[in-house]
Amino acid sequence: MNRAAQPIGVFDSGIGGLSVLQALRAELPHERFVYLADSGNAPYGDARGDAFVSARTHAITRYLREQHHIKALVVACNTATAAAIHDVRSSQPDLPAVGVEPALKPAAALSKTGRVGVIGTRGTLTSEKFSRLLASVAGQAEFVVQPCDGLARAIENSTAQPLPADPLTTETRALCARYISAMGPFGTESGQIDTLVLGCTHYVFVADELRALVGPQVRLIETGEPVARQTRRLLHKDALLAPEDAVTNATASVRLLTTGALGPLQAAAERWLQLPPDCCDTVAIP
Repeated sequence: MNRAAQPIGVFDSGIGGLSVLQALRAELPHERFVYLADSGNAPYGDARGDAFVSARTHAITRYLREQHHIKALVVACNTATAAAIHDVRSSQPDLPAVGVEPALKPAAALSKTGRVGVIGTRGTLTSEKFSRLLASVAGQAEFVVQPCDGLARAIENSTAQPLPADPLTTETRALCARYISAMGPFGTESGQIDTLVLGCTHYVFVADELRALVGPQVRLIETGEPVARQTRRLLHKDALLAPEDAVTNATASVRLLTTGALGPLQAAAERWLQLPPDCCDTVAIP
């Protein structure tokens, strides 16, 4: 197969990276995608160490290359990006690889009060990569950093509910409220947090709940669209963009895989991406 016609691989510890896939499909409508949710080991950020996350990242990358012949990789997981993206790029220099990270610099540029909130998993926010990122924007704003233990898992679990049920469980709402309350006042007045960085791809799926808690004037910053634009830039640089007539059936252009139970991925695909259950399948990756 012509390499430009090969799919883009996207993976996350669970369903959170579907928010990035959503942005990728909007930016690159002619591309094919294989999305892998490592839900059998999710979430990475609350309890998994860097060594485990790195090993899973390398195993999944090998699987996507060997079994699906991907032309590029999007690591749609902040924790996996922090733990392993550098090693993936070093060990597989012929594979364009894009990671995600909390959008601190854009948030600092947008903030009027100079106070920016950052929420993420403990794995992401205590990583060396995040420490370097935070140091790189020192003096640009005051960052209020809040690990949200259990929130990614609660969002992951909530997707198992069949439509048209409310996708937010009582636990999810309670965790959102607890962590937002712990960060201090939000708003546009002096001393208030006026910009909130969503430092986990799962959190995009509770954006409405977060907005209700922080108020309509607070900006929410996520990374899906910037990641999609960077993916386009890398594919263009390497002459790997699919031709505009490459995809004629949007549903057939996406394959969703999980190492966990199939039902939650099917429910999430239908709820968030309007994709049918037959787009999804299970896979074992030792």
